[in-house]
Amino acid sequence: MKAGERIRIGAVNYLNSRPLVYQLDQLAPQAQILYDLPSRLADGLADGHYDVALVPSIELLSHPGYVTVSDACIGCRGPVLSVKLFMRVPPRQIRSLAVDEGSRTSIALALILLDRLCGVRPELCSLPIGAGLEETVDDAILLIGDRAMHSPTGQFHQVWDLGDQWCRWTGLPFVFAMWTRRGDRSGGQLETALAAARDAGVANLHEIARAEAGPLGLTEPQCYNYLHDNLNFRLGSGERRGMELFFEHASALGLAPGPAAVDQLAVRSNA
Repeated sequence: MKAGERIRIGAVNYLNSRPLVYQLDQLAPQAQILYDLPSRLADGLADGHYDVALVPSIELLSHPGYVTVSDACIGCRGPVLSVKLFMRVPPRQIRSLAVDEGSRTSIALALILLDRLCGVRPELCSLPIGAGLEETVDDAILLIGDRAMHSPTGQFHQVWDLGDQWCRWTGLPFVFAMWTRRGDRSGGQLETALAAARDAGVANLHEIARAEAGPLGLTEPQCYNYLHDNLNFRLGSGERRGMELFFEHASALGLAPGPAAVDQLAVRSNA
């Protein structure tokens, strides 16, 4: 990075990321914060459009050179509410799965759970952002983010909260996304600012919920309870064990090129 250049940070434009970017523009005034879907952030980081990005955790498995920048993450230790699998048929009869185009980690998680718990490997079909569930005839639909929190129209045989399914099955937390950089690029000493933004955000969940509820068509208590009760924003030892197990299953099913090194999950400095 050349002297005077602004650090480019890619963040997710979902409610679940708001605590991670709370006051980040003040804590890292040298940075430019850009928002997009998780899958597009992943592509942007790979292509060098971002110096640091909040990317799907599966990207560490796909890119052995990636390293985590902070212990701030988006994870869960039970029901997550915003990653759901809507099934029109019993789980063991699923042959086609429509997936939200913004997702990557959640697609891998859905495929792992369906394979390991039900013995099925459905064909994947794209569900464009903004498309309604009624616009697809697939056996199941995967939704992520804010729209997964709304009650859908239509009849479903079963609905899985994928965070809940994983945690019940493994006894471990799950991590959906984390701040990541490429190993060949500098993060501009962002680790402290990213952790501080997370801490400030977690301390101000009521304010975040109040600001976000209206635009999302949710109530303030719904937003607060989601942020406070369903999400975890710190990458601890349990989260690392959960990620290692997730990576093992993803590699075994061929969902990413190869196994991630354990030390990729350790927070490194941005030197």
